[in-house]
Amino acid sequence: MVAPLLVATLLGQSISGSGIALPGIAPLDNPLKGLVPYEGQGMSNGRILFPHSLEFDYFSLNQVLIGEKKLDWGVLDRMLDRVAKRGNQAIFRFTLEYPGKTTGIPNHWIRAGVGTTTWRSGDSQGSESITPDYSHEILRKEVTWFIAQLGARYDGDPRIGFITAGLLGSWGEWHTWPKQELFASKEVQEEIMAAYRAAFQKTPILFRYPAGPEDATYAANVNRGFGFHDDSFAYATLDTGPDWHFLAKLRKAGALEAWRTAPIGGEIRPEVWGAIFDEKLPLDAQPFDECVRETKVTWLMDSGMFDGKASQARIRRASDSVRKLGYEFRVTRWTIGSGRVSLQVENRGVAPFYHPWKIELALIDAKGEVRQVLPLAVSLQKIQPGRETRLTCDHPPVTVEAGSYSLAIRGNNPMPGGKPVGFANLGVGAPTLRWSALGKVFVSR
Repeated sequence: MVAPLLVATLLGQSISGSGIALPGIAPLDNPLKGLVPYEGQGMSNGRILFPHSLEFDYFSLNQVLIGEKKLDWGVLDRMLDRVAKRGNQAIFRFTLEYPGKTTGIPNHWIRAGVGTTTWRSGDSQGSESITPDYSHEILRKEVTWFIAQLGARYDGDPRIGFITAGLLGSWGEWHTWPKQELFASKEVQEEIMAAYRAAFQKTPILFRYPAGPEDATYAANVNRGFGFHDDSFAYATLDTGPDWHFLAKLRKAGALEAWRTAPIGGEIRPEVWGAIFDEKLPLDAQPFDECVRETKVTWLMDSGMFDGKASQARIRRASDSVRKLGYEFRVTRWTIGSGRVSLQVENRGVAPFYHPWKIELALIDAKGEVRQVLPLAVSLQKIQPGRETRLTCDHPPVTVEAGSYSLAIRGNNPMPGGKPVGFANLGVGAPTLRWSALGKVFVSR
């Protein structure tokens, strides 16, 4: 194998440059972070209601598990393709029970004797809920088999950002409140967690409730590489007393640092959708920015900013706050030459980047046209928040003609048509390509 520097020398081109990269503003719809609408609801009449890069959807298990060990993935694949066509990645969850909606329990389970309990759920409407017997052998065997098939087909699929574990409890949220006696035993929970851990090595899986070994209701799920989702965000997030608040459960489970290796997501509580970004907070709401700082959350479902009714003042405040979710990268200094590139990068956000996406550089001419892309073998995952990270690696041979170019950077989205990761540096070239300028370089023969 010929070394990159030797190849460049044989071709007759060398590149050199260094400098301080000027700050700019990262795209509000950077991938894999931010506010999340339901699938297809982020746009109206061709207008983006609020910048976003993720979309969420629920699926009943019986939409895919259509017979004994018989699967039809069509409904999921069609959703993933629709979301990808918009340049976004998807989040999804499978459910067996959804209050007020038709059951997600497969018909062949009922015929085989899986019992159910019908009751009025704890939502504000008192909707009818149908809970299966989670202890039944058929349910346990087929749910774990289903997870294995799901992972075999979709683990690492670039159309998917995150998966919330689902499958148990109302809305797949791992509770049957106020009838917790109907919920799955710890033994069943352990089986499902083990199935997810075996099936998914690439796509992050998030669970609703953090739990340590002493938890009375939930099997321990910390230290297993799973993320968590707070579905009462900015309403029951901060540790203000109740032990069921999200940060209280994280603390009790010993998982306050879980965000360093696994994502935190969730949903802004419906009672404060949209209004959480108003100057005067709704009654019982918790300060959004404080909740973000404390949880290190990366993404949040919210229908309030996607209903087409948000005022410009609300949109401005939401934009300022949503930028603080997840990661935000900015290059401070850079050097390129002798076949090597060195970057000093800050992560000014609250969380890491959780996918192994790579950085790429571009040489852009005076007309703003990309003349050559230089993919780098270094991952965005290396850039941790709260400090500056030095990234050094070889770069591919330079093949453009001699002259002066702008050197630019972005994160490569592996999904065709997906939004690249834009850096908080000055933009250069076509805005849709999200290249950020580092400075001028000179290519010589």
